[in-house]
Amino acid sequence: MVERTCDIVVGLDIGTTKICTVVGELSEDSVEIIGVGSHPSVGLRKGVVVNIDSTVNSIRSAVEEAELMAGCEITSAFIGIAGSHIKGFNSHGVIAVKGEEVSEEDVERVIDAARAVAIPMDREIIHILPQEYIVDDQGGILDPVGMMGVRLEAKVHIVTAAVTAAQNLVKCANRAGLDVDDIVLQPLASAHAVLTEEEKEIGVALIDFGGGTTDLALLSEGAIKHTAVLGLGGNNLTYDISVGLRTPMNDAEKIKIRHGTCLVSMVQRDEMIEVPSVGGRKPRQLSRHILAEILEPRIEEIFSLIDQEIQRTRLKELLASGVVITGGSAVLPGVCEMADQIFQLPARIGFPRNISGLVDVVDNPMYSTAVGLVLHGFQDRPRNAGHFKMKGDNLLQKVTGRMKSWFGL
Repeated sequence: MVERTCDIVVGLDIGTTKICTVVGELSEDSVEIIGVGSHPSVGLRKGVVVNIDSTVNSIRSAVEEAELMAGCEITSAFIGIAGSHIKGFNSHGVIAVKGEEVSEEDVERVIDAARAVAIPMDREIIHILPQEYIVDDQGGILDPVGMMGVRLEAKVHIVTAAVTAAQNLVKCANRAGLDVDDIVLQPLASAHAVLTEEEKEIGVALIDFGGGTTDLALLSEGAIKHTAVLGLGGNNLTYDISVGLRTPMNDAEKIKIRHGTCLVSMVQRDEMIEVPSVGGRKPRQLSRHILAEILEPRIEEIFSLIDQEIQRTRLKELLASGVVITGGSAVLPGVCEMADQIFQLPARIGFPRNISGLVDVVDNPMYSTAVGLVLHGFQDRPRNAGHFKMKGDNLLQKVTGRMKSWFGL
């Protein structure tokens, strides 16, 4: 196996239902996808590791598949983080400019001032995302370096995670033989893969409809305005089918993929499906209409809770380009129609874009986060040299030090 590392970036999406590995290589004008691996995820619940050994085995299987396809050895990866423990909030910092014009040191100081908020000991900052800079009451500035002024302000969005959740992700990757280049919020990674620059500028709500969680990111004027994680996802749909149709979970997942739909109105009453029974009983023939009646209320509940979160932020009027839905559960028929009804905004399905190579292989919303991690890696790799590497029991200090190094603190 050839070892290629200079222009290779790997994205590892450790999800609740599946683990995806995507290998990208930097070509002349785009990122070329050269390897893809996917394996069912065993050991996570709602985006959080609950069984380390099972998670490690799943990661190894997905990585080995990607290595065979790419023809290279994978030694490190950018990994996504999600889960209901993720919390995001906005902050504001103000400093006096030292010289006549704003320097990079001033920008670092104002970011430091914005992050000077009380955070519980069991939580750690994983992202500080600048929204805008203000120089002497002149707002809307994306890069203030070199501007004349005496007062510099920064509005930022801070994302925090439970330290133990980050620790366990790093531990699983290390045990699978990988260094971790960076930990990235999953909807932030997905935004790199599925959103256009126009959508980011005029305002968009990105909904990552995954298996264990549904993640929300609101973007406007090219910056993240709000993030949130809802602890409901495609696994809840599968569970509802399993209980409602009295069928094993594995069969319920297959029924959801093959016959599921978001709207009862899209199904004819005379459409029949075969439903396996529990305990060796004979399969039954049931109307697909019953399946739709099980799925529609749950999906309506998930989207309604997301809409309530958007309403709470009072940012809905900024979402001029509507809603983009991605993630593995976004492929259910009727998702856009349901979103139109709930959000009262135009909706579309988000597929990975801005890539070349194995486009047909990753042309599915389930790969959005993994592809986004690769794009994020190429964008930020010079700034994020080095790895998380767990040695001994001192992981907490290493995670904390690494996170601080992202921002030069």
